Amino acid sequence: MAAEPAAPADGGADSPSDVLLRMHRQDELVPRYPEVKRLLAEMTGPELLRAGNLLSRLDPDRVVAAHPAVPALTVAVTGHGTLGALLPALTAELARHGLLLRARLSDFDSYVFDLGDPGSGLYASRPEVALCVLDAAVVFDEVATPWQPADVERVAAEKLALLAGLADRFADSCDGTLVLNTVPLPRRFTAQLVDHRSRARLGAVWREFNTGLLRLAEDRPSLAVLDLDPLVACGVAAEDVRLSVYAKARLSPPLLAEYAREVGHLARHVAGRTKKVLVLDLDGTVWGGVLGDDGPDGIEVSGSYRGEAFAAFQRVVEQLASQGVVLAAASKNDVEPVRRVLREHPDMRLGEEHFVRIAAGWGPKHEALAETAAALNLGTDAFVFVDDSAYERELVRRELPDVTVVAVDDEPALHVTHLLRDGWFDSLHLTSEDHARVSRYRQEADRRDFLDGFSSVEDYLRELEVSVRLAAPGPAELPRVSQLTLRTNQFNMTTVRMQPTEVGELIAAKDTQVLAVHSSDRFGDNGLVGALFLRRERERLHIDNFVLSCRVFARGIEQTCLSSVLRHARQTGATSVAGTYRRTAKNGKVAGLYTAHGFTEVADDGTTAAFRHDLHHVPAPPPHVHLTESFAPHEEL
Repeated sequence: MAAEPAAPADGGADSPSDVLLRMHRQDELVPRYPEVKRLLAEMTGPELLRAGNLLSRLDPDRVVAAHPAVPALTVAVTGHGTLGALLPALTAELARHGLLLRARLSDFDSYVFDLGDPGSGLYASRPEVALCVLDAAVVFDEVATPWQPADVERVAAEKLALLAGLADRFADSCDGTLVLNTVPLPRRFTAQLVDHRSRARLGAVWREFNTGLLRLAEDRPSLAVLDLDPLVACGVAAEDVRLSVYAKARLSPPLLAEYAREVGHLARHVAGRTKKVLVLDLDGTVWGGVLGDDGPDGIEVSGSYRGEAFAAFQRVVEQLASQGVVLAAASKNDVEPVRRVLREHPDMRLGEEHFVRIAAGWGPKHEALAETAAALNLGTDAFVFVDDSAYERELVRRELPDVTVVAVDDEPALHVTHLLRDGWFDSLHLTSEDHARVSRYRQEADRRDFLDGFSSVEDYLRELEVSVRLAAPGPAELPRVSQLTLRTNQFNMTTVRMQPTEVGELIAAKDTQVLAVHSSDRFGDNGLVGALFLRRERERLHIDNFVLSCRVFARGIEQTCLSSVLRHARQTGATSVAGTYRRTAKNGKVAGLYTAHGFTEVADDGTTAAFRHDLHHVPAPPPHVHLTESFAPHEEL
């Protein structure tokens, strides 16, 4: 195999930390804030924390004024202990994902007031995410000495009931996401019990307390509970005894840093930046060796130490795919040998059927990724690319900066760790649409093959047999509607992100309505692919938002939906329909949607444009689309 060319130069020998420090000293962090994400990409540990300390000094308002497209998230931090050290770590973790932190830090031990009083400053800040950081002192500060496990059990039960009530109050008072956490039990508490029977009882009590915390999220859509036990199990110290005693900082700085990393994954999801597609290099990543040189019998998949490591990596990828992560391959190989080994190798966990697209060839990897994005009708910001070649990784970073690049190396036992480290595909809830996503992208490939057989798009659409159903979503569909607002960036007219409870409130209100958009065609059911959010104000109907999955662009579905809404508005006595478009870096393709359908632009402040339709002429839906509609239960809309 020919030697790889040198990696693209990065313009100098300075480390990312050096560049960031120089930007800080020259007061360039605000004007160059979009560059920060790239600089932080490979930072970890103390280096990343130092970066967070620099970035936490920035005025968020200045950054937003200079870069309106940068998503700013308000995160409220409250809890039982001293939590100031959490803010630099949070700042850095959000910045790694291209986000800007607006932090609100509460006073020491004020979480009960913060979450229990709807008039508190926490609620006044209207946080998208509220962190209630729990530690062992939440329980032990109220356990009198001397104590037995039964005393701890009683206090823990009281605290669990209190936290359940606070979570319910939060859901009633705020549209954001509340985050609790399980609580590590430091040895200094178990060691105070001199008999092992009592220690075992305390361990059981504490695990029941943590189990109760985790189960609080089962029926509370606006609540997430982060499990800290896996972090401690990886060797992160739960506490620094001196900081705990002297400063009442109950969780250690390393644990707070790991906690902040988990919150960063959640914040990315809340901001609509969850990834959808995992693109894998093959040689050295999915299997050991080089297929073209070693042949199918020579690659490492099992039967050796390294082979077992590659098999373990494949099992993890298969697990991700089972939950809606779309898989694709980008490999410098001839395509037929690749397909053959995926189909026929007896030890291969990942088969040809797992991949929606296999881009094998000898061109640059960034071109393969761009072609895959076009084929799936997705932006490259939805992609995570994994490769063991530093050259290929740097080339993709340079040519496709929106692609997230994950580095793996010649130690396959660590491939799983590198892939899972940043929770790129994490979300609050899995829906039925998530489980069906892979098969639906395969259907999309079939549609594209079908398109190739027609001389015109009109003929293709006519034969595609598109059906659209507009109706209020049922209770089981609320998470999917919420997910569309959270994860859809290209066809999202205002990018207002909503939790399931907020969607439910709009459905229940008298003057608002949510319409779910379902579609199907000759290749199968596309599922719930969009939503319209309507609001009636006297004789005017407002389209507060319109979101549509990128999988179903350009099939006449958006025209059908708008035609239906306009026609219904006129039939129910409205004299006009208003629509809003808020510009982002990702939704430029829908900038002309309203004007293309008879709306007139009436205002534009450079960020948000307002449109109005006078309903004198309502366009008919495209003739190739079969429409079924129901505006119940709010027919007055």
